[in-house]
Amino acid sequence: MARFDLTGKVALIAGASRGIGEAIAHGFAEHGATVICSSRKQADCEKVAESIRGKGGKAVSAELHLGELSHHDKAIAMIEKEFGRLDILINNGATNPYFGPAHEAPESAYDKTWDVNVKGPYFLSAKSIPLMLKGGGGSIVNVASVDGIQPGKGRVIYGMTKAAIINMTKGMAKEYGNHGIRVNALLPGFTDTKIAAALKADPKMQDYMNNNLAISRMAQPEEMVGAVLYMVSDEASYFTGQGMVVDGGAII
Repeated sequence: MARFDLTGKVALIAGASRGIGEAIAHGFAEHGATVICSSRKQADCEKVAESIRGKGGKAVSAELHLGELSHHDKAIAMIEKEFGRLDILINNGATNPYFGPAHEAPESAYDKTWDVNVKGPYFLSAKSIPLMLKGGGGSIVNVASVDGIQPGKGRVIYGMTKAAIINMTKGMAKEYGNHGIRVNALLPGFTDTKIAAALKADPKMQDYMNNNLAISRMAQPEEMVGAVLYMVSDEASYFTGQGMVVDGGAII
């Protein structure tokens, strides 16, 4: 695994208290990175950090609500003071407060979804980039979704935000590629996370998986780690502006 060694790298992971973010935090630590586990509930992130430290890894926790820009400033300031560098940013946090017909969606749900899913990752990236530039470069991975390229019924707003994230990934990759910063996106399919709880509870989902997935089951968060590990490693030095689909064959 030396080809994917992250020793000496400092990684900030948004939405690291559970699901895909938690799995990525453990994966990075296992490969030598110092991990900053962040989410809007620092106590939950501290449990993840404690677990990583218990296994011999390096991890701290930080409060960071993607929808609160003041949290971004505090987190970046802490990282610069404590570590002096930032090599990796994972924009993982997301929300989907409304599931149902598009014409019935309340404005408040629309605004919250865009604030957390798009505004948050955009500004956290923007605030991280100067510190990455100071250190000679870095890697950003935005956790999007297959909904960003193939919208799902009942979640139009969510799909719109993920399409925006995919486009943001391409735009930032183009803008900072010659400055040593690579920007890519992970596009998970149906994954066993809290945000997918409503879909998981639908008794029709097994029929969907049987008829539409090449691998007819939900993904586990740990199955996303390898793709992200590749994208942030030096093995992906010529890989940028891309969306890596990990969906069990759903969109084929």
